[in-house]
Amino acid sequence: MFQSQPTLTRLAFAASDRPEAREALARLTAKYGQSPEPEAQVIVALGGDGFMLETLHRTMALNKPIYGMNRGSVGFLMNEYSEDELIERVNAAERAVIHPLTMVAIDSHRRQHRALAINEVSLLRQTRQTAKLRVSIDGKVRMSELVCDGLLVATPAGSTAYNLSAYGPIIPIDARVLALTPISAFRPRRWRGALLSHTARVTIEVLEADKRPVSAVADNFEVRDVVEVHIGEDRSTSMAMMFDAGRSLEERVLAEQFSG
Repeated sequence: MFQSQPTLTRLAFAASDRPEAREALARLTAKYGQSPEPEAQVIVALGGDGFMLETLHRTMALNKPIYGMNRGSVGFLMNEYSEDELIERVNAAERAVIHPLTMVAIDSHRRQHRALAINEVSLLRQTRQTAKLRVSIDGKVRMSELVCDGLLVATPAGSTAYNLSAYGPIIPIDARVLALTPISAFRPRRWRGALLSHTARVTIEVLEADKRPVSAVADNFEVRDVVEVHIGEDRSTSMAMMFDAGRSLEERVLAEQFSG
């Protein structure tokens, strides 16, 4: 016998520090109430894309879907803001399940730092000196020396963020690939990166680390003076974002490829 899905009515609202987000928080909680996050069926994030990432990281252990509404400057991951019929919108929303990257960064003191990245893991030069990097995929050296400002590994969800700004490819959200994209490559100058299987394990070694220091960043978690970074997809961790019907994340990623 067919059983309908329960109606999602218990919402927990979270807002960024922007004044328009705090004002929206006050109005929406007065209208729809405020459930504690552990008891809520959906967490509604009010802010921009940065706050969406922050909320996904902060609530990861709760395993709750996140429905974002744009009260920030960038809203690719957010739905349009409206205070009307929010319960109906949430119940009609489509879900996108994403998997983060795991970063293990080893610094110059041989200390290990672990973090998850929803968008990308990036290595960036710290000084005026360009970075020199050695890139290995699944234990095999694929590029013995890359001279550049940096290098990043992006998920499909993050392919339209920093990766796109670095002229990396836009990846369909359901594609099981990762983007390996250089940032201002100097040598080899014409190398534009690679598409990797989502099962690939990427190791990036920093050459001449004392002279050319490099930092590693997993979304907003930074490690300075790294000498080696290991990156791979964490399929054991899943997060769900909710998008208005007809405006799924898959549709947004596709539309982005045809925008001017």
